[in-house]
Amino acid sequence: MDSESYAVYCYMCDEFVLNDTPENHIDQMRNVLIRHPTKGEDDPVLRDRSVNDENGEVSSISNEKDSASVNGESDKQSGRLSRHSHLSEQERKDEPGVRQLRPRRKRSHSADSSSVENHGNYGKRRRNGMVTRTLSKTKQEKKVVGLRNLGNTCFMNAVLQSLSNIGVFYRYFKHLPALEINAKSGRGIEQSRKLTEVSDALMAEELRKILINLNQGGKSAISPESLFHVIWKIVPRFRGYQQQDAHEFLRYMLDRLHLELLHLLPDGSLRENSYLNIGPKSRTSIVTSVFGGTLQSEVRCLNCSVESKKHDPFLDLSLDIPEKFQYLKKSSKDNADEPTTPCDISDCLTSFVEVEELAETELYYCNNCKSKQRSTKRFWIRRLPNVLCLHLKRFRWNNCFRQKIDTSIMFPVTALDMSQYVLSSPHETRRSGSGSTLYDLAAVIVHHGSGTGSGHYTAFAINDGGQWFHFNDSSVRQTEIETVAKCKPYIMFYIRREFRLPQLQA
Repeated sequence: MDSESYAVYCYMCDEFVLNDTPENHIDQMRNVLIRHPTKGEDDPVLRDRSVNDENGEVSSISNEKDSASVNGESDKQSGRLSRHSHLSEQERKDEPGVRQLRPRRKRSHSADSSSVENHGNYGKRRRNGMVTRTLSKTKQEKKVVGLRNLGNTCFMNAVLQSLSNIGVFYRYFKHLPALEINAKSGRGIEQSRKLTEVSDALMAEELRKILINLNQGGKSAISPESLFHVIWKIVPRFRGYQQQDAHEFLRYMLDRLHLELLHLLPDGSLRENSYLNIGPKSRTSIVTSVFGGTLQSEVRCLNCSVESKKHDPFLDLSLDIPEKFQYLKKSSKDNADEPTTPCDISDCLTSFVEVEELAETELYYCNNCKSKQRSTKRFWIRRLPNVLCLHLKRFRWNNCFRQKIDTSIMFPVTALDMSQYVLSSPHETRRSGSGSTLYDLAAVIVHHGSGTGSGHYTAFAINDGGQWFHFNDSSVRQTEIETVAKCKPYIMFYIRREFRLPQLQA
């Protein structure tokens, strides 16, 4: 058992042990090691790192690299923090970029981990346009599962918990068979294809197991170590245990998933399942089907008034906070007053679609004038996605460092109306698909602290039963909708009321 991450490795099988015994021997041993005094447990800074679940804000975080779980979990987590954080600069330079792992055999793709203690009392109410129904209680209620912090991995945990509570996204991976790069299996990359685009590390497979186990419920927290090491391999910038940006991680993950699933799509025999009725024939994946939308940009020449239009796909919208609402948080102890006029998410969306005049350094080449001219530009949403991901630009560069814009943003938990940001012309939208412009909130990622390289990420998400939970690494707590509405969002996931997956094109 690794004394830092508490992961268990079997040398006979040459594999990590993912499932506990029926008697919970591994979990018992893990708890013994956690209770054993380790270096740093008596550090009052580590001991005081906690999250106040009542108001969704972090207390005593300052500029620390990460926060552990609430109510006593911080001492447990402190022993898990990577030894990298205690090394000098010279020692870090001498260390190899990636920890060497033993070669891994092909495994049976069983479930990855288990669960964390929590409150769960679910009557199932299908979201995402699904049919409402109620499931009878089992003898043992399904628990809500947390994710262990491997050392500043709260950015990843918050994203994973958000995705796991988007029902159709989870159910797709639940029905997806185990993925392998194996031509003989009939559902991999062809023998002749060189593995240049998809390496031997499959993020989709590790994510599949994580999502299944987060929704099955178990007896201890899931360790996302296998997924994290795959990410190290395919995205070098995430190597190590430094705090990362949750939005950047989300984009890298979705882009990678889209690429892998296009190449590893199950064969035709599996397409009887509606959740798998998406794939290369239409060049779509579950990623683009759920999160994908289309923007229309319009550039107008100020000399001849000729307009040029361009359509671009998007998986999320990054929104500026209007300058009049910006409140810069210089440190965690900064008590400066915020702007008196509250900022609403509609202010950010309106700013996104407003006409702006391009600067002199961005002169537009007009095909009509045959020269570069001053111009204006604006965006419209041409096609709305099923899941609208809104990212608020809370960090900006100031000289040589990034500052956090800590402005409170008001946002609706239900019935976000996107109609005024969508093209109104029937001619422009006739091929863009129809459906409701009303969205309901499914998950929120919150950044606590003063900078992108410090602080802590947590997430709020609503389950199928309509109950909100606060996910803080391995700690998961039931919370109220009022608490969610008061948080300071960084990334928001809204689900369209008329959720429609595209049909497979012939």
